[in-house]
Amino acid sequence: MLFGDKIKELRNLAEMSQQELANQTGLSLRSIQNYESNQRYPKDVAILNKLCVALSTTIEELMKEEDNFIVEAASKYGVRGKKDAKLLVEELGGLFAGGELGEEDKDKVFRAITEMYWKAKDNNKKYTPKKYKKNSEPNE
Repeated sequence: MLFGDKIKELRNLAEMSQQELANQTGLSLRSIQNYESNQRYPKDVAILNKLCVALSTTIEELMKEEDNFIVEAASKYGVRGKKDAKLLVEELGGLFAGGELGEEDKDKVFRAITEMYWKAKDNNKKYTPKKYKKNSEPNE
Protein backbone atom coordinates (compact mmCIF):
# COMPACT_ATOMS: atom_id res chain seq x y z
CA MET A 1 0.00 0.00 0.00
CA LEU A 2 1.32 3.42 -0.93
CA PHE A 3 1.92 6.22 1.56
CA GLY A 4 -1.11 8.27 0.48
CA ASP A 5 -3.38 5.25 0.59
CA LYS A 6 -2.30 4.57 4.17
CA ILE A 7 -2.98 8.19 5.17
CA LYS A 8 -6.45 8.00 3.63
CA GLU A 9 -7.22 4.62 5.23
CA LEU A 10 -6.11 5.75 8.70
CA ARG A 11 -8.01 9.03 8.35
CA ASN A 12 -11.18 7.15 7.37
CA LEU A 13 -10.74 4.71 10.26
CA ALA A 14 -10.54 7.71 12.58
CA GLU A 15 -13.73 9.04 10.95
CA MET A 16 -11.98 12.27 10.12
CA SER A 17 -12.38 14.52 7.07
CA GLN A 18 -9.39 15.82 5.14
CA GLN A 19 -10.09 19.28 6.57
CA GLU A 20 -10.14 17.92 10.14
CA LEU A 21 -6.79 16.19 9.57
CA ALA A 22 -5.39 19.40 8.12
CA ASN A 23 -6.58 21.37 11.16
CA GLN A 24 -5.13 18.85 13.62
CA THR A 25 -1.74 18.79 11.92
CA GLY A 26 -1.48 22.46 11.01
CA LEU A 27 -1.09 21.52 7.35
CA SER A 28 -3.11 22.88 4.46
CA LEU A 29 -6.03 20.97 3.02
CA ARG A 30 -4.18 20.91 -0.31
CA SER A 31 -1.18 19.20 1.33
CA ILE A 32 -3.42 16.47 2.74
CA GLN A 33 -5.06 16.03 -0.67
CA ASN A 34 -1.64 15.79 -2.37
CA TYR A 35 -0.44 13.19 0.13
CA GLU A 36 -3.58 11.09 -0.21
CA SER A 37 -3.42 11.15 -4.00
CA ASN A 38 0.25 10.05 -3.84
CA GLN A 39 1.32 13.18 -5.71
CA ARG A 40 3.59 14.41 -2.92
CA TYR A 41 5.43 13.22 0.17
CA PRO A 42 6.01 15.25 3.33
CA LYS A 43 9.13 17.41 3.11
CA ASP A 44 10.54 16.36 6.46
CA VAL A 45 10.12 14.10 9.46
CA ALA A 46 8.43 16.80 11.55
CA ILE A 47 5.44 16.73 9.20
CA LEU A 48 5.37 12.93 9.38
CA ASN A 49 5.34 13.12 13.17
CA LYS A 50 2.35 15.50 13.08
CA LEU A 51 0.49 13.09 10.80
CA CYS A 52 1.36 10.15 13.03
CA VAL A 53 0.09 11.90 16.16
CA ALA A 54 -3.16 12.93 14.47
CA LEU A 55 -3.70 9.43 13.05
CA SER A 56 -2.52 7.55 16.18
CA THR A 57 0.18 5.61 14.36
CA THR A 58 3.96 5.40 14.00
CA ILE A 59 6.23 6.38 11.14
CA GLU A 60 7.19 2.74 10.65
CA GLU A 61 3.55 1.75 10.20
CA LEU A 62 2.84 4.71 7.95
CA MET A 63 5.73 4.42 5.53
CA LYS A 64 7.43 1.71 3.56
CA GLU A 65 11.20 1.69 3.38
CA GLU A 66 10.98 3.22 -0.10
CA ASP A 67 8.86 6.11 1.20
CA ASN A 68 11.34 6.77 4.00
CA PHE A 69 14.13 6.82 1.43
CA ILE A 70 12.36 9.46 -0.67
CA VAL A 71 11.59 11.68 2.32
CA GLU A 72 15.17 11.38 3.59
CA ALA A 73 16.52 12.27 0.13
CA ALA A 74 14.26 15.32 0.02
CA SER A 75 15.36 16.54 3.44
CA LYS A 76 19.06 16.02 2.69
CA TYR A 77 19.26 17.10 -0.94
CA GLY A 78 16.14 19.08 -1.73
CA VAL A 79 13.88 18.75 -4.73
CA ARG A 80 16.47 17.25 -7.05
CA GLY A 81 17.47 14.60 -4.51
CA LYS A 82 13.82 13.71 -4.00
CA LYS A 83 13.28 13.47 -7.76
CA ASP A 84 16.35 11.23 -8.16
CA ALA A 85 15.29 9.02 -5.26
CA LYS A 86 11.75 8.67 -6.57
CA LEU A 87 13.07 7.76 -10.03
CA LEU A 88 15.39 5.17 -8.47
CA VAL A 89 12.51 3.61 -6.52
CA GLU A 90 10.32 3.51 -9.63
CA GLU A 91 13.07 1.87 -11.68
CA LEU A 92 13.70 -0.66 -8.94
CA GLY A 93 9.98 -1.37 -8.85
CA GLY A 94 10.18 -2.24 -12.54
CA LEU A 95 13.16 -4.49 -11.87
CA PHE A 96 11.32 -6.32 -9.09
CA ALA A 97 8.04 -6.59 -11.01
CA GLY A 98 9.29 -9.69 -12.82
CA GLY A 99 8.83 -11.70 -9.65
CA GLU A 100 12.13 -13.59 -9.88
CA LEU A 101 13.41 -12.46 -6.47
CA GLY A 102 11.95 -13.41 -3.10
CA GLU A 103 10.83 -10.66 -0.70
CA GLU A 104 13.92 -11.00 1.49
CA ASP A 105 16.22 -10.78 -1.54
CA LYS A 106 14.32 -7.74 -2.84
CA ASP A 107 14.85 -6.02 0.52
CA LYS A 108 18.57 -6.79 0.42
CA VAL A 109 18.92 -5.46 -3.12
CA PHE A 110 16.97 -2.31 -2.25
CA ARG A 111 19.12 -1.67 0.83
CA ALA A 112 22.33 -2.19 -1.15
CA ILE A 113 21.24 0.16 -3.92
CA THR A 114 20.06 2.86 -1.49
CA GLU A 115 23.37 2.61 0.35
CA MET A 116 25.22 3.10 -2.95
CA TYR A 117 22.91 6.02 -3.77
CA TRP A 118 23.74 7.81 -0.49
CA LYS A 119 27.47 7.22 -0.96
CA ALA A 120 27.30 8.62 -4.49
CA LYS A 121 25.35 11.66 -3.28
CA ASP A 122 27.89 12.31 -0.52
CA ASN A 123 30.79 11.92 -2.96
CA ASN A 124 29.16 14.29 -5.42
CA LYS A 125 28.63 16.78 -2.63
CA LYS A 126 32.24 16.41 -1.51
CA TYR A 127 33.68 17.05 -4.97
CA THR A 128 31.33 19.82 -6.09
CA PRO A 129 33.29 23.01 -6.82
CA LYS A 130 32.71 25.71 -4.19
CA LYS A 131 31.17 28.10 -6.68
CA TYR A 132 28.32 25.61 -7.25
CA LYS A 133 27.61 24.89 -3.59
CA LYS A 134 24.55 26.63 -2.17
CA ASN A 135 25.91 27.76 1.18
CA SER A 136 29.62 27.76 0.55
CA GLU A 137 31.71 29.44 3.17
CA PRO A 138 35.11 30.99 2.38
CA ASN A 139 36.90 28.84 4.99
CA GLU A 140 35.71 25.45 3.76
